[in-house]
Amino acid sequence: MTSFLPLLLIAIFILLGCWHLYWALGGAVMRTATIPTLNGKPTIDPPPWLVTLVGLLLLSMAGLVASTAGLVSVPISAGTLAGLCYGLAMVFLIRAIGDFNLVGFFKRVRDSRFSRWDTFAYSPLCLALSVGLFLTPRVAAA
Repeated sequence: MTSFLPLLLIAIFILLGCWHLYWALGGAVMRTATIPTLNGKPTIDPPPWLVTLVGLLLLSMAGLVASTAGLVSVPISAGTLAGLCYGLAMVFLIRAIGDFNLVGFFKRVRDSRFSRWDTFAYSPLCLALSVGLFLTPRVAAA
């Protein structure tokens, strides 16, 4: 029987990937809450191709978790899949910690719509994803 953790991670990555693809196709719901701002101005304006790439990467993360959990068979060793999960866990941990300015738990800019969402949703989600990705190979091996 498959553990609940990989299934939860897969669902989250699919949801996040589809959400990014929605934005890449011009969707506007919550878009302004996902871009850091400084003095009321967005700090970045990602082009649709980049948002699409992020969406596809998030969907591929769902595939990585599914493969690591043994839900999908791929011609990659369990050790390599575990290493990829651990590496990705580090990426999400670094994102949760942040850049000490605009994003993450230790950001200085805290007076924007993005920063409020980042404090209560994005950074905690990144930390939870990091922990989940770290545990996935262990759960799969059990």
